[in-house]
Amino acid sequence: MTGNFVPRIGGNPAPARPSTDVLTRVELTWIEKRIEHWIRFGHIADEQILDRKRRIVSFAPGNIFAFARWAANDYGTIISRIDIVRAVAPGAPYQTLPFVRPGGEILLKITGWPKVERVLQAVDAIEALDIDPVEVSPDYWRHVHNRLTVAQEPRNYTRTQHQAWRLRQRAEP
Repeated sequence: MTGNFVPRIGGNPAPARPSTDVLTRVELTWIEKRIEHWIRFGHIADEQILDRKRRIVSFAPGNIFAFARWAANDYGTIISRIDIVRAVAPGAPYQTLPFVRPGGEILLKITGWPKVERVLQAVDAIEALDIDPVEVSPDYWRHVHNRLTVAQEPRNYTRTQHQAWRLRQRAEP
């Protein structure tokens, strides 16, 4: 026997060690015109390349990222989806999400290509204002989710709205 293996008598498994890993991991796959998972925005803290088609990216707690998924078969698109998620700290409550471990706080969850495209346009409009989408108020992403869910057009994010959000962040403990 080598390494840290300690045999156990009585069949009881060894107690699990607490994990010191605080990162939220997202599994990305890219098989051209079949399965395409990608990160639209977010500050990647770590990246692990598994092979030419798969990798795992990680985000620090509190970081907001957009995770887009698209899949097709011989007959066309099966799924188009985008989720905007805030990575959570260990012990904090979270929602589960496919390909995201352990999960996160879901700020926006949209399915269907026309609505996904509208979210991508909103992200582009924010970037056109020279604002990093990661820094946008989480309330705005909830607004976009709620409006698109009921087939309404979301309001545009403005510099004034962004300044108010930044001031609110400084004022809150």
